[in-house]
Amino acid sequence: MILTVYVKPGARKNSIEWIDEDTIKISVTAPPEKGKANHAVIKLLAEDLNLPKSQIEIVRGLTTKIKHVKVRING
Repeated sequence: MILTVYVKPGARKNSIEWIDEDTIKISVTAPPEKGKANHAVIKLLAEDLNLPKSQIEIVRGLTTKIKHVKVRING
């Protein structure tokens, strides 16, 4: 599954808002430097989906606020 994720780095608190089944807004407190915000997005999404971080990968948008995230769901 590929999700479109709109990221707000440097937010006051971490949060996830599902827009529809494949679009999400994620706010993270991590700054947008040295991949910190990307790591925070993966961690927060993994927690929300109850999946290991290894099953979530940013496939497009590593340096932008709009990202495409691949989620591998085994089952």
